Amino acid sequence: MSVSATVIGGGLAGSEAAWQLARRGFEVRLVEMRPARMTPAHRTGDLAELVCSNSFKSDLETTPAGLLKREMRLLGSLTLQVAETCRVPGGEALSVDRGLFASGVTEALANCGKVRIERTEANADRIEEWLADGPLIVATGPLTSDALADWLARATGSERLFFFDAVSPTVVAESIDRTVAFAGSRYGKGGDDYLNCPFSEDEYGAFVDALLAAERAPLHDFEQGIRYFEGCMPIEEIAERGRRSLAFGNFKPVGLIDPRTGRRPYAVLQLRPENADRTLYSLVACQTRLKWGEQKRVFRLVPGLQEAEFVRFGVIHRNTYLHAPKVLGPTLRLRSMPMVRCAGQLTGVEGYMESAATGLLAGLWTALELSGEHPTEPPAETTLGSLLAYLADPTDRDFAPMNANWGLYPPMEQAPRDKGQRRTALAHRAKVRFESWLRDLP
Repeated sequence: MSVSATVIGGGLAGSEAAWQLARRGFEVRLVEMRPARMTPAHRTGDLAELVCSNSFKSDLETTPAGLLKREMRLLGSLTLQVAETCRVPGGEALSVDRGLFASGVTEALANCGKVRIERTEANADRIEEWLADGPLIVATGPLTSDALADWLARATGSERLFFFDAVSPTVVAESIDRTVAFAGSRYGKGGDDYLNCPFSEDEYGAFVDALLAAERAPLHDFEQGIRYFEGCMPIEEIAERGRRSLAFGNFKPVGLIDPRTGRRPYAVLQLRPENADRTLYSLVACQTRLKWGEQKRVFRLVPGLQEAEFVRFGVIHRNTYLHAPKVLGPTLRLRSMPMVRCAGQLTGVEGYMESAATGLLAGLWTALELSGEHPTEPPAETTLGSLLAYLADPTDRDFAPMNANWGLYPPMEQAPRDKGQRRTALAHRAKVRFESWLRDLP
């Protein structure tokens, strides 16, 4: 078989990329190192093995997760075709039998007649050989092997490749109480880039008590013995050093005046914009290992965040991903090496469907180029487009992986005041814009 393109990584993203190329008639080399070499999290050699939950989140088209699936179905997603054949009860969520799902994806690719599955580990020498055959898609995920990570670091710059998430929670801007949280930078310098949540002494004490008592998420076996840098220390561990340690560190109030009182607060938690539209804000220096339910409970004790809507919770775990705004160009190409695209969690998306979706797009765009067509990106108003816009957003921030959520959609010029109606309108706009883009797709 004469290979037209190579995909490295047989997870959700790599499987989708290979499928999109194969269904358009191109011969694909799909490289997966398992089972010859296993990762600490996988148990089988099947493609698209699910190592965490068996849920693909909501299937309702009134949610970002459901809208994402709708767009993927319209593009011929293999993930969703197989998922329907092994669906298990999950309420509004699309949940699957893990074993049947992975074997179904593996069988579909092995039997399609256009995919050559090679069980080997990628390294620099092999990559050079594969690039001689045609374009390359790298979709190796959070447990990328050392040899491939070394190659990526050389191709992109080692400071732009991360191996561990130390991520603070992120909330939807409209859920922040602006009668409490106030805009401003320390000593009035830097404009209104930050929102500030001011604590009284009693409020700070209640927050620290809840933080210290909250249940923490366990580490995986391969994450045991992790040593944190001071810059990414979990805030619960900082609080253990002394009750006022956060007030003198992450939450120091110096240079800030609460406009409600005209005085400096006892402590301040700052929020920083996550995107250019300022529809999302991250909690500065609040990386944490608390369980997600505990994070919601504890952080809602912060003044101004009583009704906060979380689109991403804090995590500290093993994860290999690129600094997408610096490294990736349009259509997920490496800026330093245009023959190479990246897909999946490696690009800075979070979640099963988001990873599969970027693989789908990478495969689709590569197939279009091999056909002599010019690929275009979905509009930012669509779910796929909003994820791509997040990856490309040059806003100064600590870039971290993100999943599909309402905060990523560009705001509407005349949005309904009611939150439910506003989101219905966003969903309708997403559908209309996606179908328009799809009609123009070669």
